[in-house]
Amino acid sequence: MSLYLFPMHEDPGSSFADLIRRVRPDVALPGQFPDAEIVHATTIAALRYGDGVVMAGDRRATEGVSIAHRGIEKVFPADRFSAVAIAGAAGPAIEMVQLFQTQLEHYEKVEGAHLSLEGKANQLSQMIRQNLPMAMQGLAVVPLFCGWDTHRNLGRIFTYDVTGGRYEETEYAATGSGGRDARTTIKIGYRAGLSRDEAVELAVDALYQAADEDAATGGPDPIRGIYPIIATVDSSGFSRVDDAEVARRFVAVLARREARDRGSEAR
Repeated sequence: MSLYLFPMHEDPGSSFADLIRRVRPDVALPGQFPDAEIVHATTIAALRYGDGVVMAGDRRATEGVSIAHRGIEKVFPADRFSAVAIAGAAGPAIEMVQLFQTQLEHYEKVEGAHLSLEGKANQLSQMIRQNLPMAMQGLAVVPLFCGWDTHRNLGRIFTYDVTGGRYEETEYAATGSGGRDARTTIKIGYRAGLSRDEAVELAVDALYQAADEDAATGGPDPIRGIYPIIATVDSSGFSRVDDAEVARRFVAVLARREARDRGSEAR
């Protein structure tokens, strides 16, 4: 494929989606064509700690009452200082994330500067709004977005609705089929100024509780070596927590619950 060159008077702008619509109208973008087979991603969560943000997602995807995938990934780096997690129709959601990642990279190359965290959140909002016709047909995409604001020097969390409405959460958020259980667990255990390790463990506990109550949310699977995706975003950027640490956190959470249950029985 040859490089498309624009005339001097015709500026393509910094929107990658608009560029593709102009030079390759035959290429389908998220929200244009529904998938015949609808696979749903389920539970995702995010919470702030003293030095950044933790984002987490379970690994199960469902198709009706069946498990479609046991190891799907729902947490992705959007760029160096931000992350996005997906819930809803998995196919359009993953396509949206890929387009979002490309859009941020394209903007940086065209403008020669990083988009602000607010700008990134707005870009994702526009993509969700463009998917609204598909959402009305059952292909809703409802992500979470978080990142490190390099101007304010703090972590921030943004939630969305299917219309593209964007809302900032100051402490934590969760969505998906097990979102309510995950959010309740975080609410009980959350306090300002959590350390990174405490925040990771609280996110692990939230997903464990969600999986215990919601059939569509997958818990840890030590036999297959499948654990939830946990990532942090702080002043040094996006970092995925390795599976070995996540496994240790689950062991600690279970040990604490067992000790609590034994104490209750003793009383």
